[in-house]
Amino acid sequence: MASAEDAAAQPVAAVDQLPSDQEVSSTVIELAGWVVATRDSEGYPFAVIDKAAAQILVFGGDGRLRGAAPGLFGSAVGDHAAPGIAGLALREIPGRDRTTPAGRFVGGFGPSVDAGRVLWVDYDSAVSMHPTATGVPAERRPERLASPSPDDNRITHGCINVSPEFYEQIIRPTFERGGVFYVLPDTAPLAETFPEFVQSRATTQRNDRRGARAAHQ
Repeated sequence: MASAEDAAAQPVAAVDQLPSDQEVSSTVIELAGWVVATRDSEGYPFAVIDKAAAQILVFGGDGRLRGAAPGLFGSAVGDHAAPGIAGLALREIPGRDRTTPAGRFVGGFGPSVDAGRVLWVDYDSAVSMHPTATGVPAERRPERLASPSPDDNRITHGCINVSPEFYEQIIRPTFERGGVFYVLPDTAPLAETFPEFVQSRATTQRNDRRGARAAHQ
């Protein structure tokens, strides 16, 4: 776990696109460490995605950090995926349902109806990860992605956008054979979204406190 935490805390400079003054949360670092320590991704590459901070950290199957970058997410705050949403055209998705679901998802590249081959994060809710496109100029997606604040990164219909450079350098080669995606919740309890991780962290914290008390006796 320590090595994974060190890796998450020290992104590789060549692929670190996060704003220079933006930190990675302890929850993201601890979750990445837990994934490696428990082999929860079963040796596949994985990504830890923090919607609140608009951050995406990508790790190889060996647990080493490959890249960190900002992302764009669903315009609606929430962690659900509305029933039947995968069968709707983008323009048909109600504003309240334009969420990026939270949870653990096993994904990979596959065909789509109108976008060719895409990286599916969660096929059932039609959430994919793809490069930012100019699309609708008024949405200013490239500008939002480049801004130093995460406050304007909620704009998509639910999919996850990253810069074209990060997609080609990191996302595409890392997840060519699939991977696991851990999306932190907006409002749902972390213990509800990742119960095994939260239980493990609580156990570790209790043991640390006991060890600290024993050292002072």
